[in-house]
Amino acid sequence: MTGADLLLLALGAVAVGAGVLVVSTKHLVRAGLYLVVCLGALAGDYLVLGAELVAWVQVLIYVGAVVVLLLFAVMLTRAPIGASDDLDRPGWPAALIGGGAGLGLSVLLVDAYRWSTVTMPGAGTAERLGEQIFRSWVLPFEVLSVLLLSALVGAVVLSRPDIGQPAPQRGDTAGDTSTPQTVGADGVRR
Repeated sequence: MTGADLLLLALGAVAVGAGVLVVSTKHLVRAGLYLVVCLGALAGDYLVLGAELVAWVQVLIYVGAVVVLLLFAVMLTRAPIGASDDLDRPGWPAALIGGGAGLGLSVLLVDAYRWSTVTMPGAGTAERLGEQIFRSWVLPFEVLSVLLLSALVGAVVLSRPDIGQPAPQRGDTAGDTSTPQTVGADGVRR
């Protein structure tokens, strides 16, 4: 076992540990920060595997944009940041399903490769990766962009309770608090 293998295993353990903390914490902001650690460890795994471009895209897109978008959405929607009682559910069903899925995938992977060595293809270039993304994967790339934009717009709409409310009619001063109203002795507002 080489040093790269040990580093890969250590970063993988950090990623799995942070992933478990993401789904087990009751604090939403802490879950977002644990997600940063998990995605950063995955970027480190990509660096160890020699995929530098994918590692930096991971850092820029996921750590830099998606987690920031998550934290802004939490702040814009005025969601409770601290521990929440509605998140206090028994964790054994999720642990059972997650453990079963992990065990099933591990058995499938071991059965598929039977501990054989796999030859690695030659190192990719940014040019070949760009050709693949913008030729074969351009539609999913654009759909993901629209999805992230709609999530941001949705967070802004949810944070503004006045959107969708009917505008006050001219002369209707029920919601207007800019000028104080007084009622005279004859019952007329002034």
